[in-house]
Amino acid sequence: MSISRRSSAITIAATAAFAVLLAGCSGDSDDGGTGDGTDGEYNDIVFWTPQVTPSRLAAQEQIAADFEAETGIGVEVVPLGGADQNQALVTGAASGDVPDVILHGADQTAAWVAQGLLDTEVTAAAVEALDPSTFNENALNQVTLDGEVASVPSDGWVHLIVYRQDLFDAAGVEVPTNLAELAEAATTLSETGVTGIALGTQSGTPSSTEAVNSILPTNGCELVVSGEVTIDSPECVEGLEHFLELRDSSVSGDLDVPAAQAAYLAGDAAMLLFSTHIFDELAGLSPDVPVTCAECVDNPNFLAENSGFITVLDEANPNQYGTVLGYGVPVGANATEAQMFIEYVMSTGYVDTLATATEGRLPLRLGTPENPSEFIDAWGGLPIGPAPEEGVSIASIYGEEIVTDINAGMESVYRWGFGTEDAELAGAAFTQGTLASNLDALYGGTPAADVAATMAEQVTALQAELG
Repeated sequence: MSISRRSSAITIAATAAFAVLLAGCSGDSDDGGTGDGTDGEYNDIVFWTPQVTPSRLAAQEQIAADFEAETGIGVEVVPLGGADQNQALVTGAASGDVPDVILHGADQTAAWVAQGLLDTEVTAAAVEALDPSTFNENALNQVTLDGEVASVPSDGWVHLIVYRQDLFDAAGVEVPTNLAELAEAATTLSETGVTGIALGTQSGTPSSTEAVNSILPTNGCELVVSGEVTIDSPECVEGLEHFLELRDSSVSGDLDVPAAQAAYLAGDAAMLLFSTHIFDELAGLSPDVPVTCAECVDNPNFLAENSGFITVLDEANPNQYGTVLGYGVPVGANATEAQMFIEYVMSTGYVDTLATATEGRLPLRLGTPENPSEFIDAWGGLPIGPAPEEGVSIASIYGEEIVTDINAGMESVYRWGFGTEDAELAGAAFTQGTLASNLDALYGGTPAADVAATMAEQVTALQAELG
């Protein structure tokens, strides 16, 4: 069954001391070469990546080795999470020691551009060389700032709503097509004794910050538009009212993201708001996060066989929360070599790059001019789970249709302010959990309009602080 863009379904933290990191950053060439290739010599480069688990790191090191074999350019792969990247880049920029390429989030792109830390000419040239038409247009828009492509969109993940088709059928509930219908479905399903929808609702936490940023935009709610704070708009007030309904559909109280995930895998929730990382876990392919529902004892595939996916909740407001990762080049980096590496990992090495974490690295370059769907098609067949040699893929478990539907979700990835002049404010409000800190008032009976007004006051104050 397919309903619009709905498919029916059958980080070990690795960081190093900044002194060590900066010692591995690029600098002037020791061999006296220009580093631009014009004298037949290239500099080796340093690549920072937030993909830090041992298996992902090993895969990236192999891609770097393949690049060196083709070009002669050595690549030092440095595992570094987003928060550490931020501090290390500022420190390195001050001393003149920076890496050459950084895989990072779109929120970081906006902040680094505002600080003058990125060489946008290099990334714009790389996108042009690869052909802008081959990229996810939405992702390109998110990293285009002041008319310049500030990073090269590589991959990402998106929120989706997983639902139990069998429980929907038993309760006579239709698959929702907007936020109001989602809230109504969650309430109806909770009356059957299960949590209507499991999502992060603990006030003031990163889990609820993510949930608020995921749910409200699907109702047409905007945090800020062209500098005007609009979180108190009618769309946002209505969105908060529906968010409260979703929260109240839980039979287990407020949840964080891991608890929400566990509830669905245990068969205790009819729906789950989660990222595409759920695909392997839902199919019983993640030993660390097993399926525990009663039916799963005899049939480990029970949830995969009885779950469907809403990849775009509302076609009128196709705003799905997600993350866009891209390659950035700091000011002062070895520009020529950096561009060569980016173009390699976005072409020859792209499928191998996506395979480092299939369910969490959805392609943002869909194909080539000659084969426009080459990479999205390849992604659907990449292995997931702990035994890649078995060849179990997302398409083989959930059907080929899911590849198309998930791509539609990625085309709808939306984050407040990204790609606009409001990116810095939106990023600061997210990082500081400004909106989620007000959820206790909403839960305690304060009218949604009053909660939204308080949110607007706090975001406006934050805007003033930022200047």
